Amino acid sequence: MATFEKRGDSQWRAKVRKKGFPTITKTFANKAIAERWARYVESSMDKGITIDHREADQTTLSDLLDRYEREVLPTKKSQTSVKFQIKIIKKMIGHHSLSRLNSSIIAKFRDNRAKDVTGETTRKDLLLIRRVIHAAIVDWGIQLPNGNPVAAIRLPTPSKARERRLEPGEEEKLLKAANESGGNLYNIIVLAIETAMRRGEIMNMKWCDINFDKNTLYIDETKTDSPRTIPLSKKAIEVLNTKVRNIDGFIWNMKPDSITQAFRRICKKVEIEGLRFHDLRHEATSRLFEKGFNIMEVSSITGHKDLKMLKRYTHLKAEDLVHRLQ
Repeated sequence: MATFEKRGDSQWRAKVRKKGFPTITKTFANKAIAERWARYVESSMDKGITIDHREADQTTLSDLLDRYEREVLPTKKSQTSVKFQIKIIKKMIGHHSLSRLNSSIIAKFRDNRAKDVTGETTRKDLLLIRRVIHAAIVDWGIQLPNGNPVAAIRLPTPSKARERRLEPGEEEKLLKAANESGGNLYNIIVLAIETAMRRGEIMNMKWCDINFDKNTLYIDETKTDSPRTIPLSKKAIEVLNTKVRNIDGFIWNMKPDSITQAFRRICKKVEIEGLRFHDLRHEATSRLFEKGFNIMEVSSITGHKDLKMLKRYTHLKAEDLVHRLQ
């Protein structure tokens, strides 16, 4: 049975005793949380499950995030942004032990974080915490008295999908400025618009993956871990034929972040606002639909596994569809 003892103005100690099990004691901020924990422990004991929260007591969220960064993150494609998220989370709530981490603490983190960043950024931080705690429970066998606290709070509403496409004249301005700046940016922009490839996929292109007889490109490393072969347009082939082959086999000698920075510079130079490099993938995908490709054909080219996600990219221009109604 469970007993509860008030200790000070804001502490309640819960103690659960049951024959055949060790006595478990834990202190909480209020009685309601203590009672909820006691019911969970008693239920687990009734099922014959031994509850041992010692590891959760001795492990902080910072410890858990460090382990995730050390053991799990190296297997992921996107690491830099996640490392930054980890740093922020550790600074704000990393000192809490896993046994004391509850929905109230997570909700407070959500509200404080939302004061400084967008709802989408806050949402991504919360989802990271949820993934890390899930790994602790499922993969590392750490039993948390409150379960996964992120599951008990309301997440910020996902941001509205971007609908930015190239406006009349913007493509010409971009290409002219990129051509004048020299380097590879001109060819990369053309290739992005012609193929709908992601930035990372473009950077990982190798000469050995191109079949110039069939005008196709094999993409081995993708965001979804699903390799695919895509067709290359006449314009894409022309761009590739202008390149001198490197000894290392890679087509481009630029880092993904370098592309983003160079793209921002030329957008600023020609006074194009609100355009990101990833919007070129959006533009290219929409153009495929405007050319008459069906959703499965577009998916095979762009690599979208979730057709609902693909639909978000297909903002067809109404003026370009008028002729179909005549």
